[in-house]
Amino acid sequence: MLQQTQVNTVIPFWERWLRELPTIAATAAASPAKIHKLWEGLGYYTRVRNLQKAAQVMVAQHGGQFPQTFDEVLALPGIGRYTAGAVCSIAFNEPVPILDGNVIRVLCRVFGIAENPKEKITNQKLWQLAEQLVVQAIESAPEKSIRGKSPPVLRASHLNQSLMELGALICTPRSPQCLICPIQKRCVAYRQQRTEELPNLGKREPATARRFVAFIVHRNGRLLVRQRPAGVVNGHLWEFPNVEVAVQCPPEEAAILLFGGAPQELSPLVTVKHSITRYRMTLDAFRVRLAQSPGKELGVWKTPAQIRQLAFSSAHKKLASAAFESIMTDR
Repeated sequence: MLQQTQVNTVIPFWERWLRELPTIAATAAASPAKIHKLWEGLGYYTRVRNLQKAAQVMVAQHGGQFPQTFDEVLALPGIGRYTAGAVCSIAFNEPVPILDGNVIRVLCRVFGIAENPKEKITNQKLWQLAEQLVVQAIESAPEKSIRGKSPPVLRASHLNQSLMELGALICTPRSPQCLICPIQKRCVAYRQQRTEELPNLGKREPATARRFVAFIVHRNGRLLVRQRPAGVVNGHLWEFPNVEVAVQCPPEEAAILLFGGAPQELSPLVTVKHSITRYRMTLDAFRVRLAQSPGKELGVWKTPAQIRQLAFSSAHKKLASAAFESIMTDR
């Protein structure tokens, strides 16, 4: 859940998940509809499918327990080098490195790395630096606690958490708080007054506008919805019939593209704007009345109560709320 999503956003989803699926075995056995509904609103839905695959691997290969070594964690579906390193160092104090955006920024500034960290050679250099730091942290730890009274010193865990926190709270992308930074004296960027230019992330790709037109088709208290196929963006989720069009395309033309004929009536319902990576998406929704009943390939008819049980992307969930309100107004 924390991949690509902030902690404050994740917490209510995490709590709801644990209420519904409190064990690894329960997650492994849950239906696709169940896991997608619990994930609804978090986005990047490949994560939840990988989560279930990982749970199934744990049940099959690890006795339903989470593995505790880097190689075993890295082998789980959906787990990359950063996530495996974060889990194993923070939870198990294993001396393995981490490298996220915050850590990259700290290392580039402290060590004065001017090359683009996205480039392969520079990225490898940063991983090596991160590994050297966490290994040194472990080697500097005392062999045992004094008289057995002190808790073990979790140097790998504390070091990696400190790097992430330093980047999140002090060594921020803009206006870093260098005057209160605990490693200010060791920072090359601070000494050379280069904090604003490091890290060198290169030019951002310009945002691309994309427009979709969705249609709310209402018949006998039911709405037409369809499920996205596996293997595409938002696969397995439900949505209202829609089509991607040119920015200036009239909705009537979009309806003809989707339904094969001109609509009898068309009225605007709501516009939803959102962003996915570098894309700026506009979703215009219209209530529509068709001359002929749409074919089965365009969707299935569901009542509002049934629709509330399905998992929708955030944008189409907003369309559903607007559609339900519009139907109630008609009554």
